Amino acid sequence: MTYGDQHSRRGGVPLRQRFRGEEWPTLRELVAPVWRAISGWALVPLLFCLWPLLLFLGLYPMARSARRLARRVFVVAGPQGITDPAVLRVQRVRGWLALVAGLVVLVVYGSPDDWSEVDDQLELRLAVTPVLVLVTAPVVVGVLFRLAAPAARPAMRAQVRPAVLTALQYVGACTAVPVLLWLAGEVRGSVRTLLLGQVFDLLVTAAPIWALMFVAFASPTVVRTAFTMDRVHAVFPPVLTGVLVWELAVIGLVFGGLPPGPLPVRLCAAVGGPVTVTAVAWWEVRRLRTRFGVSLRGTAPAMSAAG
Repeated sequence: MTYGDQHSRRGGVPLRQRFRGEEWPTLRELVAPVWRAISGWALVPLLFCLWPLLLFLGLYPMARSARRLARRVFVVAGPQGITDPAVLRVQRVRGWLALVAGLVVLVVYGSPDDWSEVDDQLELRLAVTPVLVLVTAPVVVGVLFRLAAPAARPAMRAQVRPAVLTALQYVGACTAVPVLLWLAGEVRGSVRTLLLGQVFDLLVTAAPIWALMFVAFASPTVVRTAFTMDRVHAVFPPVLTGVLVWELAVIGLVFGGLPPGPLPVRLCAAVGGPVTVTAVAWWEVRRLRTRFGVSLRGTAPAMSAAG
């Protein structure tokens, strides 16, 4: 077995499967098999895609380090909340169906202005969602504390502080992205280099790009565990999701109006997403009660379970 084969199957795990594991393969492990496969005149086509190749060689190590740090920061050691594979599958399917339905409505009834409105709505959601989470999460926690049995409250209270720290870290990372972009623009505007202009621009923008990657890799864990608030109470993530989806729907209607199309289609497109998300959240709460024995008066179990 060659050196590259040993590294492409480190620990007996194929290279492609390591992208789903704890840590991605290094750039050397990724490039070595490809580099051995090409030689001589086969290198000539690479000269025509030199910039994409250099871009990949620069971005991949950044993405790998951002993912590794995000998993270390936002995966807290200790007892985990409940993980229900059936719920995760339904949530994934619902998300894809909602995306397809939205695209169909835009393709059939949308105008160029409607397509540009999609970008505005996406930027609006990215901007207001962290604020809504910070405002809504304490309210949901307060309600769950009120509904919980007195004997369960001390264990819930002990998990609040780590969850708050996780939320502050995530919000700080999200805030760092526009701040670093602004600083990069200021530095590029004040420092002019003729010989190394493009290289200087790439170095300056490396920090905000890395921060954006860090947020992107952290977001799935943060969304799934609701800032690890699932350890405070197992029903917190679905309840928070059900509240947030209606808040975002109202904000979208206020600033963007109804989607395009006939009135029945517009109404279905406007309320279909929140209704289906709420239905899945309610189903998740029901499964927590019927399959895992978690009620609104109880807390999250001490260990994860799968059903």
